[in-house]
Amino acid sequence: MSRRSAAAILGLLLWGLSPGPAPAAQAMDCAGARYVRLNEPVVVDPGELAEFRALPPLRVLALDAPPMVRRDADRGVYSGIGIDAWCFIAGRLGLHYEMVPERGLTVAEKIGQVQTNGADVLIPLSLRPDRARHGLFTRPYYESRYAVIARKGWQSPIYRMADLARYRVGVVHGVAFEPILRDFVPAGQLRTYDQTSSDGLFQALREGEIDVAVFNKSIFTEKRYSREYFDLEIVLVLQEYPRAYRFYVSDTPGHRRLVQAFDHYLAALDVSESIARHEEGEGQLIERYVAQRSQRILLQVAGGAAALLALAFFLALRRHRRLSRLLAERNQHILQQQEALQAANLELEKQNQTDGLTHLANRRHFDQTLAREHARWRRTGSPLSLMMLDVDHFKSVNDHFGHQAGDDYLRAIAQAMRGNAIRPADLMARYGGEEFACLLPDTGSEAARAVAERIREAVARLELPNPRAGVPHVSVSIGIATLEGGHAGVQEFLAGADAQLYAAKRAGRDRIHAVILDG
Repeated sequence: MSRRSAAAILGLLLWGLSPGPAPAAQAMDCAGARYVRLNEPVVVDPGELAEFRALPPLRVLALDAPPMVRRDADRGVYSGIGIDAWCFIAGRLGLHYEMVPERGLTVAEKIGQVQTNGADVLIPLSLRPDRARHGLFTRPYYESRYAVIARKGWQSPIYRMADLARYRVGVVHGVAFEPILRDFVPAGQLRTYDQTSSDGLFQALREGEIDVAVFNKSIFTEKRYSREYFDLEIVLVLQEYPRAYRFYVSDTPGHRRLVQAFDHYLAALDVSESIARHEEGEGQLIERYVAQRSQRILLQVAGGAAALLALAFFLALRRHRRLSRLLAERNQHILQQQEALQAANLELEKQNQTDGLTHLANRRHFDQTLAREHARWRRTGSPLSLMMLDVDHFKSVNDHFGHQAGDDYLRAIAQAMRGNAIRPADLMARYGGEEFACLLPDTGSEAARAVAERIREAVARLELPNPRAGVPHVSVSIGIATLEGGHAGVQEFLAGADAQLYAAKRAGRDRIHAVILDG
């Protein structure tokens, strides 16, 4: 066989095996909207609904910021927590929209597109006063924090923001945290990276151009595995600077009414299941990474072997293509079976960890999580709070209305708790009977007290009658223990929160008592 014939055969084979060009169109994966729930009904005026449905298609831009928004570059499809929330609300309002194709715009340029009406919506963005002057923000649907990231094995200590002044610090230009950094880091030591993604920032960190990078903790956790940033690690989480992420909308009279409608839904939205599915743990990420890596290697080996076979056996080309199609169909069938099995396992695990009456975590799940978070507290020293909540005079409810009504009361109180402790890391559980527990990682005493007060007030607003108790309505007593130092064990931690709960009971009920365990 001549070289020219061999080259022709190889070209034909590669043409037959290579995938087609990536689609230019951009789209949202709205299947995740089924993971979004409403804590209470939302009513929208029919006239406003007609107005929203008559709007021209909204032009939507998105940032590649998993788990809020994750872009599949091969398919041009966006998914994530923000996409799930957008699809759910847009579907309820009957909105028409289209994704603006990616053109290599930076974060700052995408924000500018919304501010100059070049686009209508940006997903996601955190609130900053200068942005609010030129656009409209909805209520938040997700909260995260920034982190200081260094090369693995970094020895220089960083305990607080002020320590950054000694180092060369990198940040993506245009993010909400940039002005805060400028107050702590001298101008000559702060480097900004005005790029379409964060890859340039982390490459600069790997090559020693900067000492540390400041970046969103949740997004880095996701990208660390998808981009293979295994030589980088978080050295400090900036707990005092939480960032709430929202939809950013161009400022027009029609859009102002639209933002108000979005806020009504966001106030009642429960995205906890969406967060659980998109904020993947390290184990799932590693499993996905290994599977993808193995698949790529398998395809590379198969392609090379097929090319060699084609050079030697030109007459078998059609048969080879037919076998390849059959193999792809079988692989697809196997993949579908694996996905169905994984979904069934996830559902079974969820049922094993959930209280059947209140749909909060059960006692077993709570005990496991408490042990894990207590161990993490020992490693990191980040504050850890535990809230114990007991329904006041609950026996009177059962005696007067019956146990069925008592169960309804417990479900209503659990819903009130779920609506006031919305961070992904917070764990609410039914501890036993009418007693509940709430574990708050990375939460100090004052912040825990604020969550407890919101829950106490939410239960009071339910106005659940309790005529035989000597008070008109059901209330709750709450005890809080916070670990901020020292060497307290798990049992001492539980006993501290329990002691505060009974102190609240003895002081008259319907109140909160708290203690800091630092000895």
